[in-house]
Amino acid sequence: MAESAYVLEMLGIVKQFPGVLALDNVDFQVKPGTVHALMGENGAGKSTLMKCLFGIYKTDAGKIILNGNERHFNSASDAMDVGVSMIHQELSNVPERSVAQNIWLGREPVNGLHLIDHKKMIRDTRELLKGLNFDFDPAAKMSSLSISQQQGCEIAKAVSYKASIVVMDEPTSSLTENEVTHLFEIIRNLRAQGVAIIYISHKMEEIFQIADSVTVMRDGKVIGTYPISGIDNNKLITLMVGRDITHRFPPVESTLGEVCLEVRNLRAANPRSFRNISFELRKGEILGLGGLVGAQRTELVEAIFGVRSVAEGEILVNGKPLKKISPQAAIQAGIGMITEDRRSSGIFPLLDITVNTTVASLGNYKTKIGLLDHKKLRALASTQNDQLRTKTPTMGTMIQNLSGGNQQKVILSRWLMTLPEILIMDEPTRGIDVGAKYEIYTIMADLVKQGKAIIMVSSEMPELIGMSHRVMVLCAGRHTGTLDKQDATQEAIMRYATQFA
Repeated sequence: MAESAYVLEMLGIVKQFPGVLALDNVDFQVKPGTVHALMGENGAGKSTLMKCLFGIYKTDAGKIILNGNERHFNSASDAMDVGVSMIHQELSNVPERSVAQNIWLGREPVNGLHLIDHKKMIRDTRELLKGLNFDFDPAAKMSSLSISQQQGCEIAKAVSYKASIVVMDEPTSSLTENEVTHLFEIIRNLRAQGVAIIYISHKMEEIFQIADSVTVMRDGKVIGTYPISGIDNNKLITLMVGRDITHRFPPVESTLGEVCLEVRNLRAANPRSFRNISFELRKGEILGLGGLVGAQRTELVEAIFGVRSVAEGEILVNGKPLKKISPQAAIQAGIGMITEDRRSSGIFPLLDITVNTTVASLGNYKTKIGLLDHKKLRALASTQNDQLRTKTPTMGTMIQNLSGGNQQKVILSRWLMTLPEILIMDEPTRGIDVGAKYEIYTIMADLVKQGKAIIMVSSEMPELIGMSHRVMVLCAGRHTGTLDKQDATQEAIMRYATQFA
C-alpha cells in the first residue's frame, strides 16, 4: 500500500440518528504537522464527526484510515491507544483528585509490587507540565485550579498519549488573551513535532491566526476544504451559513429614553470583588460591560440580579429603590438575566423546551383554583419560541439535544415571557456559531427598538463595539471608564481594562 500524504482520512462517513441524517457521506482528510480548522454552524456535524473519530459514536458507513491503516474504534480508549486525543469543550476531570491522578487516570505507573507508584507519577507529571510551560503543582487538586489551568491539564493529558492527532474543541472559550497566546505557542510546538491538530472554533480571528487549512461543514456535509491563505473572513462566513452576511452586526436603531436602571455606589459583600460602582441605563440602550478576566463583570451583574450579596449601595428601577435585592425582587421589578454559563446555570438539560421556557414565569399562569394552566403555558412557550425562530423537532424535545444557539434562544424566550423591561445578558453568544450569533444580535436590536434596555457582558471586543451604545469598562472590580459608541475602540477599551491591573 502506497504511503499516504495524510495522517487521517475519514472517507464516506455516514451517521444517522432517529429522524436526522447527521453526517451525509463526509470526506475529511488531515496532513501531519498541520493545524486543520473545522468550522460550521452549530448542528453542522462537526462534533458528530469528531465523536465518530474518537470512538464515541459508531459510524453507519464509511472508513477511518489512520497513518495508512483502516481503524475501527469502539471506544475513546481505542482511539487514544493509537494516538488520537480529544480535548472536549466541556472539561471531564475528576475534581477531588490531583492533577497527576487526572492525567494518568486508568494508566497509572506501578512499582514492583503492582501498586501505584505515586512518586513516579508526580515526577512524570512535573516533567510533562514543564515541557508545556505550565507552572501549576502536579499534586494540587483539580478543583483548586482555574478553568484555564484545568484545560492545560487536558492538553498535557493529550500530549502524554504521544498522540499523532489532537482534536481541540473550542479550546479558548474560557481563556484570557495571555492564555490564548500560550496555547498557540503549544500548538505551534506540537505542529513542529509533526502532530496534527484538528481545531474547532467559532472565533474567526483565531482561525486565521493559527490554522494552515480549514474544512467547512453545513447540514451534515462538507462544503469544501481550503488553504487558510486562499480564503477570507466574508467567504468563510458565507460558506458556513449558506447565505451572505454582508455585515457582522445588524444596525442597532433605537431612541434612547429615560433612565430605567440606576446603580449607586454598589459594593460587594466579598471584599475582593467590586466596589463603588455607579452607572445609569436608559430605555432603548445596549450598555456593553467590558474588562479582562477577573474584572468582576459577572459578579456585578449577578449582584444587580440579587444572586450575590451586596454590602452597601442602591439599585433603582424606574426611579424606585429595590427594597430587597434578590432574584425574586429583580424579576418583579422587570429585570431578567441570561447567565454566562448556559450549561451549568442556564438550562435544565433533562427537561423539555416547554419547561425550560416557562420556568421563570409559572406564577403568572395559574387557573382560578391555583393550579398551573399547562395548556396556556405550552401555547405561549411555543409562540415565544416561534417568534425567535428556535429550531427544534417538538416543544417536548429535551433542551440538551438542541444546538448552543437554539438553547440560548430558549433561555431568551424564558425571560421574554416574564415581560422584562431590562435584560442582563452575560456572554450571550459564547460557544455559538456565527449565523446564530447574528440572529441573537438581531433579537437584541429588535428588543431595544421596542424600548427594552440591555446590559451585555462580553469578552469579545468586536461584539462590544458593534452592538453597544456605550461601553462601560471594569478593571479589578473598579469602574475605570465609560466610552460612547464613537469613542469605543479596542485600544481605548483595553486602556481602561488594564488601568489598575
